[in-house]
Amino acid sequence: MDQEKYIQDIKEIKEMMDRSGRFVSLSGISGVVAGVIALISAYIAYELIYVESSFYSYKMISYSNYTIQNILTLAFITIVLAVTSVIFLTHKTSKKKNQKLWNKHSKLLLINLAIPLFTGGIVCIILMTNGFIGIIAPLTLIFYGLALVNAGKYTLDDIRSLGIAQILLGLIGLYFIGYGLLLWALGFGVLHIVYGIRMRLKYGS
Repeated sequence: MDQEKYIQDIKEIKEMMDRSGRFVSLSGISGVVAGVIALISAYIAYELIYVESSFYSYKMISYSNYTIQNILTLAFITIVLAVTSVIFLTHKTSKKKNQKLWNKHSKLLLINLAIPLFTGGIVCIILMTNGFIGIIAPLTLIFYGLALVNAGKYTLDDIRSLGIAQILLGLIGLYFIGYGLLLWALGFGVLHIVYGIRMRLKYGS
C-alpha cells in the first residue's frame, strides 16, 4: 500500500510540474467564438469567389484583382476578430485561474505559434497574387495545423490533436481542390467549436 501511495504521489507531482511548465489558461469559449466567426467568413468568401451556387461539387472560381482585394480584406477582418476574442476570453480565464496572461510560457507558446503562421501567411499571399486561389484554403489549414502542433508542447495536449486534424483536412483539400473552402469551414469553424465545447466540459475554461 505504501509503495502504491508513493507511486501515486510521484505521478501527481509529475503532472503538477508538467502543468506548471505550460500555459493552461486557454479559453474553451474562445474556440467556439472563433469557430462561429470562421463559419461566417467562409460563407462570405464562398459568395465572393465561387461562380455557381452548389457548395458540394467542384466549382469555377472567380479570379480578379477585385476578388483578391476582397478576400484579403475579409481574411484581415476575420483574423482581427478571432484573435481579439481569443485574447479577451483567455485573459478572463487566466484571471480566474490566478495566472498571468503574459508570462514565459505564453511567450514560448506565441513564438512557436507565430513562426509557421507568418510563414504560411506570406506563402499564401504570394500564391494568391499569382492566381493560385484554389489551394489557398487547404494551405491555411496545413500551416495553421503545423503552428498548433509546434506550439502544443507549451500548452494543453488538446491543441496538438487539433493541429493534427487541421493538417489532415488541409491535405485532403489539396487533393480535392474544389472542396477547399468547405474543408476550411470544417477545420476553422466546426472543429474549433467542437474543440471549444470539449475544453469547456473537460477543464471548465
